[in-house]
Amino acid sequence: MNQAKRVSARNPKKLPLRILSIGVTMMLTASFAACSGGLSVSDKITGKTELVIYNWGEYIAEDTIAKFEDAYPQYNVVYRTFENNETMYPNLSNTYDVIIPSDYMVCRLIREDKLQELDMSLLPNVTEYMDPLFSDVKYDSDSEISDSVMRYGVPYMYCTVGLVYDANKVSLAADTTDPKEIWGVLFDEQYKDSIGMYDSMRESIGAALNYYGYSLNTLDEAQLTEAQDLLLTQKSTLSPTYGVDNLKDKLASGELVAALAWSGDHQVILDRITELGNEDQIDLQFALPSGSNWSVDMMCIPKTAANVAGAHAFINFMYDPDIALANCEYVGYSTPNVAAKDMLPAEIKNNKNYYPDASTFATLELYYSNAEIEETYTELWNTVKASS
Repeated sequence: MNQAKRVSARNPKKLPLRILSIGVTMMLTASFAACSGGLSVSDKITGKTELVIYNWGEYIAEDTIAKFEDAYPQYNVVYRTFENNETMYPNLSNTYDVIIPSDYMVCRLIREDKLQELDMSLLPNVTEYMDPLFSDVKYDSDSEISDSVMRYGVPYMYCTVGLVYDANKVSLAADTTDPKEIWGVLFDEQYKDSIGMYDSMRESIGAALNYYGYSLNTLDEAQLTEAQDLLLTQKSTLSPTYGVDNLKDKLASGELVAALAWSGDHQVILDRITELGNEDQIDLQFALPSGSNWSVDMMCIPKTAANVAGAHAFINFMYDPDIALANCEYVGYSTPNVAAKDMLPAEIKNNKNYYPDASTFATLELYYSNAEIEETYTELWNTVKASS
């Protein structure tokens, strides 16, 4: 979800009242922390220890937080959300106990020494239920960083990046994986004013690079210039709608006919189409281009965490198979929990767009992160965003 995951929310339903009320708790905490010796108001009133979670918006089942607090009554969860990895990053100067960035951001945070190693003895559910696939992934071009990822992060959800489109209005060859054909929809002037792009740097730049058959991590100046020019032309001639959550509603209503999307959002939008009674008008499909991205959002503990014990308890709780299944079904994304996956309907767990097999994984690429990539891609994206 790089984002985006990642409010990059991945759910058709409203957040529970308890999460909506968190803003009040946060304001009270800020107002009284100075006069309470560093303890939050909730600590002082309830005697509980605060546990601060920082996640993509709507990226958790409605009752998961309540279930955790029932299982661990000593903790009071403060749940905060971000829209994408790039908006999350500057906020890490605040204190969070668990954060859920995407793989490439995890690598950046490891490189910058902003994460602490996990104590796997406190995570027995992870040891038992995590798909071993994730231990063998090359998460970064630097092998030392890549090999260390599993010491600092636990996979929460994963997804692929592709195109969602209304097959009643957009014609694509059945089962095509041709990136030029698939991404070409987003650059086709016949769909002016009716396409959506993620307001997320790596996803949008990645789609343009993949359209040309280039690596999602290229630093080749000519290739990046082509991608930038394509995005600039798209913005000036097609007037795409930028966003994340807003795109889901516009696709479900029929206002948009196609958009860049994480695979999990396909399921979310299908649910919304059904809720709106539009299933007879909209035939929403998902196409996964060869060479596109797959990404893993990971639960991590920052070095500045105030409640390390609670953070480990939360991560381990999230790997309980029933909890992992509920989260997976609610948000629509793919679970790395093998026991939870086994409980999914066959049409979901056997769908290669959601759960790629080895041959499909071999055609996909992770985003990498280093100082040069971050600087180069940020400059490119800022140029696109600033254009008219």
